Formats: sequence, structure tokens, C-alpha cells
Amino acid sequence: MTQALSLEPLSPRWVNCPSCGGPSLYARDNPFRPFCSQRCQHIDLGAWASEQFAVPAQALPEDPLASHN
Repeated sequence: MTQALSLEPLSPRWVNCPSCGGPSLYARDNPFRPFCSQRCQHIDLGAWASEQFAVPAQALPEDPLASHN
């Protein structure tokens, strides 16, 4: 007989909410995981939408051919 492997840990796993830092249950029972609530999930989504989490990029060197018009 073969038993199916469970992807859920045996005991609940608590993590820090990325938005507020409070405890958040990281399990299928929490539809907002890794966030603790829908509010924190929306705060994070709003930060992404307003580009608060943008990755800084180095300026590209100027194209010497483009300046000779």
C-alpha cells in the first residue's frame, strides 16, 4: 500500500507577516498566507502597484552615436 505524501507540515507553522510583522499562520487554512489578513495583503499589493518595491537599476552608458544628429 502506498500512502500519499502530505505537503502540509504536521504542526502549524507561524511566520512573521511581511506587512505588519505580526504572527501569521502559514497553512492552507489561511487564504492570505504569508500575510496575516486581507488588509496586510492589500497594503503589500498597493506598495507593489505604486512601485515602492522597485529594484534600483544602474544607469546605462549613453549611446555615443545617438548624440551625433
